[in-house]
Order: sequence, then structure tokens, then C-alpha cells
Amino acid sequence: MSQFRTERLGQMIQEKISSLILEGRIKDRRVSSFLSITKVNVSADLSFADVYVSDIRGKNIDKGTEGLQSAAGFIQSQLGLTMHIRKIPKLRFHADTSIGDGFDLIKKIEELTANIPHSGTEDTEKEEEYD
Repeated sequence: MSQFRTERLGQMIQEKISSLILEGRIKDRRVSSFLSITKVNVSADLSFADVYVSDIRGKNIDKGTEGLQSAAGFIQSQLGLTMHIRKIPKLRFHADTSIGDGFDLIKKIEELTANIPHSGTEDTEKEEEYD
């Protein structure tokens, strides 16, 4: 199967799982509406789909991922009902911490830049005194 078709299938799976989460159709207590599907990678032979999950709050991502993995059979059956493809890939859920890691990196950069004296502003003040 072409790469374009597997990417498009991944996007469709991402949309369907996201709507199941938002509609509250997954009854596992560990799955909250704060979970979001960030990416889906479908294998070339359609046997597996790696689903990457993020939590907007930045916590309980492991529990949410476990809840989705526990409900994988139900999710696959719902995908089979709504998507008209011959073979529904087996879903494997993974925690995606890249968003939280990005926020941590930004905090560290802001802390570092706050400790550095800004020499550019001092030079302009001295020039104004001489004018």
C-alpha cells in the first residue's frame, strides 16, 4: 500500500478515536476527555497502527494509555463499523510526552535568559546620555 494511503488511513483512525474519546463512548474510567490523539502510524501491511496519546493536563498519561489499550478491542470494532476497509489494524497505544517536554524546554530557556544581563539595552541608554 502506498505511503499516501497509509497516512490518510492514519488520519482517519486518529479522527475516529478522537471522536470516541470526546463523545465519552469509551467507558474506561482511566480514559478522560483531556486525552488527545497526536499521531497514528499505520504499518505498510495494515497489520498494526501505533497510536500516540497525549494528555492536555500533562499528568495521568500512562493511566490513560493503559485505559485505551484495555479498550482497544471496542475501539477496533467501532472503527470496523464506521470505516469501510477490509482489514482493521491492531491498535497499539503509546504515551506521547513531546508536548510536555516542549513546555519544560521553554521554561528552561526562559530561566536561562532571565539570568543573562542584557547588554544591548545598556548601550542604547549610554548613547542617549551623550546626545
